[in-house]
Amino acid sequence: MRLSVLDQSPIPEGQTNADALANTLDLAQLADDLGYHRYWLAEHHGGPMLAGNAPEVLIPSVAAATKRIRVGSGGVMLPHYSPFKVAEAFTILAAMYPGRIDLGLGRASGTDPRTTFALQRDRSRALPDDFPNQLAELLGHLDGTLPQEHPFASLSEWLPEQRPEVWLLGSSPQSRIWATEGELRYAFADFINPDGAAFAKPADAVAVWVVCAETEEEAQRLASSSRMTFSLLRRGRLIKVPPPDKALRYIEQYGSTPGGRRGVIGDPDQVRAGVEEVAQAYGANEVIAVTITFDHAARRRSYELLAEAFALVPAGA
Repeated sequence: MRLSVLDQSPIPEGQTNADALANTLDLAQLADDLGYHRYWLAEHHGGPMLAGNAPEVLIPSVAAATKRIRVGSGGVMLPHYSPFKVAEAFTILAAMYPGRIDLGLGRASGTDPRTTFALQRDRSRALPDDFPNQLAELLGHLDGTLPQEHPFASLSEWLPEQRPEVWLLGSSPQSRIWATEGELRYAFADFINPDGAAFAKPADAVAVWVVCAETEEEAQRLASSSRMTFSLLRRGRLIKVPPPDKALRYIEQYGSTPGGRRGVIGDPDQVRAGVEEVAQAYGANEVIAVTITFDHAARRRSYELLAEAFALVPAGA
């Protein structure tokens, strides 16, 4: 089974966006060395917790800092963009780093309604939900299959010849339908919707929230930071990632909001068993691990232990 990384570039309390982005480059180099298959950068907007709001900007920096790992978007939120502009950006990236670039596409806004409106070029009205048309146009540019009568058909001739590997990302039944219709590789976000196995099977990959430490107790302590941030998020409060001691005090006083994300949390043996169980539920041969901790060293260690648990082959071995 392949293991990969989804990095949302979390911002710990007391640190800056620049610190979080430096951590992203450091973690990408570690993942490359450890033998992870791909490294995806997320797109989130308008909040204090996550610094990754432009994967198309981060991808070339990560690709340049690594040697063999695939690098891509997890994902580009297509409703914010012109399909032709996305095709231009990712064919350039594919030309710069042949055989290493993924274009993961999402439909969600990745933010709140106000920030979504701020991202629009035309603010005279709310834009329609035309994701299927956007997706079809983008794929037409990449595949050179736009009908001759399409007004943009000739533009595809001037794109670089190299193409990214295209994925559709999703957390709903509709995304599974679009992936099937478009014959696209499909990655399901179990860390957003843990009930997806009922409709998303089979998925090519499944993204799972993972925290691994030497002991289950330590893993649960580290995971408390993420639990607090998402508990407050559901209450409309946005914060940076808090230290575990602060998070544990919060959880002890207020508890965690029911219906939260599923986590595979524990020591290496527990995490391996949990990851394999989720992968089997989705019929996936690839798991994309999402790990958020307050301490960057603990996040690095979590990915090291996960790699050891699955006996990944280090680069150059």
